[in-house]
Amino acid sequence: MLELKNISFGADSNGSYKEIIRDISLTIPDNRFVVITGPNGGGKSTLAKLIAGIEQPTGGHMLLDGEDITNKSITEKARLGIGFAFQQPVRFKGITVLDLLRIAAGKTISVSEACDYLSEVGLCAKDYINREVNASLSGGELKRIEIASVLARNVKLAVFDEPEAGIDLWSFKNLIRIFEKMRTGNIQRSVIVISHQERILSIADEIIVLADGKVSKYGTKDEILPEIIGSDHVKGVCPKVEEGGNCDV
Repeated sequence: MLELKNISFGADSNGSYKEIIRDISLTIPDNRFVVITGPNGGGKSTLAKLIAGIEQPTGGHMLLDGEDITNKSITEKARLGIGFAFQQPVRFKGITVLDLLRIAAGKTISVSEACDYLSEVGLCAKDYINREVNASLSGGELKRIEIASVLARNVKLAVFDEPEAGIDLWSFKNLIRIFEKMRTGNIQRSVIVISHQERILSIADEIIVLADGKVSKYGTKDEILPEIIGSDHVKGVCPKVEEGGNCDV
């Protein structure tokens, strides 16, 4: 269970101090699929980075299964079981997909085990296992491989920052399928997704609406989704994607 107690974060901006996250208190129970949404600039990605340890809070406390992790680094939090997938996947020159999965798992997993993780995200292992992460992979393929690396780590808490950004309709549909499987699968983990997409919001257990650095709504999907459908920050599939192109959503 992840607990945020009066978490705040601020930074200097153009010579003045700006508070981005304001006194947020939340509890993310075990084995839940939680989507954080809200207007652009509301602090969603910053909150995800605070949870992952990329940024450090300027106030409050953060607990994972009762342990204070407030000021732990991204490496320390990763060792405790928190995984983070960037909005734009990191590319590593010269590293193959198999290498990446082994690094993520923290051990020398077999080719067969690596293939199992790739199969989980709908990729044919023989076509990808020896390909370089930095070459000849589409944005959608990279995102699915990054999800496979999160699965390989067997994390307690997986955090995804706008995973749908910049991918085509085929990849988006596969992304939804992967998240549905993560939500209903046998592996016990909590998942936090930052997203504007109605289709992702519709499979959430809980929805958090973040605006102006504060939680404006928090409840079950059935409670929150009807209230926010039609708002500016909740989107269907981009029309460009429906026509077979790409759209940075």
